[in-house]
Amino acid sequence: MSFLLSCPNCGPRDVNEFHYQGEVTRRPGADPTLRELTEYVYFRDNVAGIQREWWYHRAGCGSWFLAERDTRTNEVLQTELPPRSDAGAAAPSEVAVPDTPAV
Repeated sequence: MSFLLSCPNCGPRDVNEFHYQGEVTRRPGADPTLRELTEYVYFRDNVAGIQREWWYHRAGCGSWFLAERDTRTNEVLQTELPPRSDAGAAAPSEVAVPDTPAV
C-alpha cells in the first residue's frame, strides 16, 4: 500500500522513501525493574487508530521525525521534528530516539 508522508524538511513524498521505525515509546526510569525493561523492549500498544510513530527519511534528507497516523486508513495527520532542548540536542523527555536502521 502506498501513501504520501510529509517530511518536515522536504515536504510530501511517497512513503517508499521512508523507513518506519515503530510507535513512540517511553523509556523506563533510571533504575527499571525487569518487568519495565521487558515491556519497553518487547511490547507495543499497536492501536487501531491514531498513533504517534517514528519515521526516517532514508531516500531524502536523512532526518528522524515524528508522525501522527491513523493506522486504519494510513491518513497522516501531522509530522514534526522531535523536540529539542536549549543545548540543541534531542530532548531526553518521553520520546526515545530509535537506532538508525541498517540500509
